[in-house]
Amino acid sequence: MKNFSVDLTNCDKEPIHIPGKIQSHGFLIAVDKNSLTISYISENTGAFLNKVSKDLLKQPLSFINNFITQRGPEFDVEDLLKLGIIRKSFDAISPHPIEIDGNPFYLIISSSTNDWLLEFEPVTLQYDIQSSIGRSASAMLQGKTVSALLTSAALEVKKLINYDRIMIYKFLDDGHGEVVAEEKEENLEPFFGLHYPASDIPKQARELYKLNLTRLIADVNTSDSAILTYNEDKPLDLTNGGLRAVSPIHIQYLKNMEVDSSFSISLITKGELWGLIACHNYTPKFIDYKAREGSKLIGQILSSALEYRQEEEDAEIIAEFKDTASVLSEHLNRDKYLIEAITSHKRTILDVTKATGVAIIFENGLTTLGNVPGNDDIYELVAWLRKTSDETIYYTHRLSEIFHPARKYKETASGILSCVLSKELGEMIIWFKPEQITTVHWAGNPEKPVTTADNGLLSLSPRKSFETWAQVVNNTSERWLPEEIASVLRVREIIITDVNKKANEVRLLNEKLQAAYEELDTFSYTISHDLRTPLTSIKTYAELMLKNKSIDDNGKKMLDRILTGADKMNFLIKEILNLARVGRSDVIFETVSMPLLLKDITTEVWTAFKADNAELVLGQLPDLKGDNTMIAQVFTNLISNAVKYSSMVEKPKIEIFGDVNTEETVYAIKDNGMGIDNRYYDRVFELFKRMDNVKDIDGTGVGLAIVKRIVEKHNGRVWFESKLNYGSTFYVAFKNR
Repeated sequence: MKNFSVDLTNCDKEPIHIPGKIQSHGFLIAVDKNSLTISYISENTGAFLNKVSKDLLKQPLSFINNFITQRGPEFDVEDLLKLGIIRKSFDAISPHPIEIDGNPFYLIISSSTNDWLLEFEPVTLQYDIQSSIGRSASAMLQGKTVSALLTSAALEVKKLINYDRIMIYKFLDDGHGEVVAEEKEENLEPFFGLHYPASDIPKQARELYKLNLTRLIADVNTSDSAILTYNEDKPLDLTNGGLRAVSPIHIQYLKNMEVDSSFSISLITKGELWGLIACHNYTPKFIDYKAREGSKLIGQILSSALEYRQEEEDAEIIAEFKDTASVLSEHLNRDKYLIEAITSHKRTILDVTKATGVAIIFENGLTTLGNVPGNDDIYELVAWLRKTSDETIYYTHRLSEIFHPARKYKETASGILSCVLSKELGEMIIWFKPEQITTVHWAGNPEKPVTTADNGLLSLSPRKSFETWAQVVNNTSERWLPEEIASVLRVREIIITDVNKKANEVRLLNEKLQAAYEELDTFSYTISHDLRTPLTSIKTYAELMLKNKSIDDNGKKMLDRILTGADKMNFLIKEILNLARVGRSDVIFETVSMPLLLKDITTEVWTAFKADNAELVLGQLPDLKGDNTMIAQVFTNLISNAVKYSSMVEKPKIEIFGDVNTEETVYAIKDNGMGIDNRYYDRVFELFKRMDNVKDIDGTGVGLAIVKRIVEKHNGRVWFESKLNYGSTFYVAFKNR
């Protein structure tokens, strides 16, 4: 698209939560939270109550009872408000049925910044949605795919509220929307597949859609009712109000579309706004509060189903990628050379993603599969990647826009996903996706027209033409899926493990090992001399004081506790010294009873962290072959981390289970805690390295480095899978001897 001379973010700055007006099909009274007197009132209130609106300002809340009645017990609006305040929610109260001059109304109460909002809306019996929800939800959920689910949802909402056009509108990554399902009257032109720019529904509007799950515009041609107040300098916050007036820009937008009434239902997945059920009518249309609430329930059911169906479809992709990783792991175990293992069989490194080509830069050589750029171009790209990114993973779906030399081979490689195997040696794998030239059909030119206001300033206005406007998008590939990135990380760990296992450590590892040994020696020296000496003094003086006959029984008990603590600390120091010498110590292989070991460890960890609210789930716990002390330290560190980093969630859950295959026993320690960002994948097992998101949690950065050394000493493997804010699973695999 062209660059705009007027910033489209102007749309994002419109204060739509404080419009100073309400839609006139109902009326509003706001009550000050402290004084319970009327602080704001809509100008049309008087027409409904046969009273001059301004006369109601500063009146006590109880004054409203003079105009309102209900069938049954005597109605007291003040008691109703206080009941909601006590319950800290008005959900069970709203809507409250009342009558005004014999006409039925609903009273809906909600909270504003300093006031309580009392909104009064007429009741209609046009739609009996409550009795139809079950049937509609059942029919909607028949769709087995996301696409089928959306199509069914549009049809069922059309049946429920009978708007002329029902669209399922999905927000894409950059904020613009696409109509992904539609149900309409036959005489209307289809909008299915059309795209709408992000500025059509600006950022602050999208935020309000997350708070207000339904939004009604009954008649775009009816004048709004102004809000009257004595607080002229304090506009009333109508964020939670259902009657809140609509932005004049949006009203004009609907008029330009020849739409007289609209209704929207928010679709929320994983806490974010996925999209909307957008309903348009070409004549004025009002549906009352209960009908809107019924529609909201349909939206909530659809939101949950969307999340579930999407996870089902994602699970199929994940299973396919995991199967590829397993096959490649078997090839690496059997084949002598790495390149042969991942490129010469039916299942190859190319199958790790949905790419069409892959290049492997390894041991000063280049190997390729599928459709890839020329060798010189690949080496040029590798050099650029080394300078551009310091991360383990780098990916883009628009390479030629970022790296201009790639324009000459954009047909082959408009998208790349690279993972580093060795930063020191410059070894990496790069997957390629070809250019995907697409035509995006917009509902009118997405470049909003610029108009000159009365003050001479330029401003944006709603476009008047919605004739389909086609835009050709090139220089881009299909986007990389999160599952593809996770698959690459999974296979990368398998390859790195294999490289280490096959003695590739000789490349540059001698210096690293020497530095590690020197570091351990220094650590051992510090423990031995700097800690043991004062500990010996503590124990000696405590023993001498015990021989003093003038010390009473309480004093002797305290001294006994000091001696006990000193003995425990001495034992811990010895254990630390043993761990510091892991790299040089021999492993004493024996059968380790994991049920007994894990019982002791979990009891100790749960007590240490006071983790009574953490749920522990134990699966199969097969025995291991290895050094009992070292294995105990491995599981103590991993389980402690799981408890510690899941302590911030409401319901911590830690799962521990093992699985035995032909060659090794694999244990998994899974938590639902804060997770690890993919960007830090390489640093997790490095000594003294901690992630940015755990800086507020106590830790040293030593535990996982020790785990890695112990597992490698056993000729085993350790790796993890994690998703930020969803938890981590650490795996340790020990050989079956």
